Amino acid sequence: MSAKLFQFLDVPRQPPRTVPVAVRVLGYGEIGGDFASPQAATQAERCIDCGNPYCEHACPVHNYIPNWLKLVQQGRIMEAATLMHETNPLPEICGRVCPQDRLCEGACTLEQTDFGSVTIGSIERWVTDEALRQGWRPDLSNVKETGHRVAVIGAGPAGLSCADRLRRTGIAVDVYDRQREIGGLLTFGIPPFKLDKGVVLTRREVLEGMGVRFLLNKEVGRDVEFGALLDDYDAIFIGTGAYTFVDAQLPGRELRGVHDALPFLIANTERLLRDEPASVFDFRDKHVVVLGGGDTGMDCNRTAIRLGAKSVTCVYRRDEASMPGSAREVSYSREEGVTFLFHRQPVAILDNGHGQVRGVRVVETRLVDDGNGRLKPQNIPGTETEIVADVIIQSFGFLPSPPDWLAAHGVALSATGKILTSQSGKLPHQTNHPRIFAGGDNVRGADLVVRAVYDGREAAGSIALALAHEPAKSLASR
Repeated sequence: MSAKLFQFLDVPRQPPRTVPVAVRVLGYGEIGGDFASPQAATQAERCIDCGNPYCEHACPVHNYIPNWLKLVQQGRIMEAATLMHETNPLPEICGRVCPQDRLCEGACTLEQTDFGSVTIGSIERWVTDEALRQGWRPDLSNVKETGHRVAVIGAGPAGLSCADRLRRTGIAVDVYDRQREIGGLLTFGIPPFKLDKGVVLTRREVLEGMGVRFLLNKEVGRDVEFGALLDDYDAIFIGTGAYTFVDAQLPGRELRGVHDALPFLIANTERLLRDEPASVFDFRDKHVVVLGGGDTGMDCNRTAIRLGAKSVTCVYRRDEASMPGSAREVSYSREEGVTFLFHRQPVAILDNGHGQVRGVRVVETRLVDDGNGRLKPQNIPGTETEIVADVIIQSFGFLPSPPDWLAAHGVALSATGKILTSQSGKLPHQTNHPRIFAGGDNVRGADLVVRAVYDGREAAGSIALALAHEPAKSLASR
């Protein structure tokens, strides 16, 4: 039996080194380092190749993880990248932003021991980056064009994933997006210290090389009529995300110094892309309080640190174990100086008497079992206190923002604005309109990037199936 089967006994789990805290908080560069080729292979050799790979089952796109780890061990990087793309159209992005501790690495057999999981996410990122640097591109030489055309609305992870898979089946794809660059929240919402924007630009080059056409600064319903798209294309995929922030209706939320998480993050990324100073967010020497414990809250924590905040406190109404965000991102926030305050429910934002924030009133909570599964926070009477704050960032989650043209064309929505798909008699991700498909956050509500990638991939399969026996529309309008 090969000694490498027991590599985990002699070689500890060793992720790539991160940029030292004192350096990384000074800018917005990605904090994760890269493996060197021998280190990636050594870490891949720690995989014990389980007969029932729990990592693969825990991955929302069901990556063939043990298989491509073996290819990495053998130095077959291009083949590993090809295998990664069989299940995941955006592996270099998921390798960066997935909460692997809650997914593949959390399910790794070695994680259930004292040895620590295989560094799956870091290897995925390194393989894809290295393969792309070496010139890897999808092989479409055997793809036969069908003559069908599909419009994808939204260039976020669901839309990009769908476009990739449609091109692999020979379907022409035009992607419409209201922003000036592709990526959706990958570009404008996730801070650069988690996902360098050059990574998204490289993926755009790959997709354009596959024949995907991007029509940017084109908002459907404003610049392009949705009805015209239905006339011109054989099918439409909608991946418009979830951008409506949950409003907790806190008294004082209208005060100066109160920000909502997503507009705050988008505005900061926009000014970074334009290379503008941070004057729009003057956080220097100010006390910042972030309300909410998800990954977006962690992004706000770490962005506030980089904007020069004197202190950053993250307030969450449950305990740390119940936080919906990645444990890795919580750890990074702590390393960078964020203080966490658990079992606190915000009840009001306080006015300094001049229309400006001076603090937030919170009440202590305890978790109770109400019989519905997840423990529910319950306020404890008589425990109210105040936290000093010059800036408040609200991060309570996001809901879909269904455009008016959906209802106008008979697309059914839930009471919360989610697009309804996969109803009785329908294909996966097909709406009640037979030529309109949807996926990602506008169907699920705010969720993980990798689940949006999954939805786009699966929707493309349904579209290809639906069009397989349908005549293509005229190409004269192209």
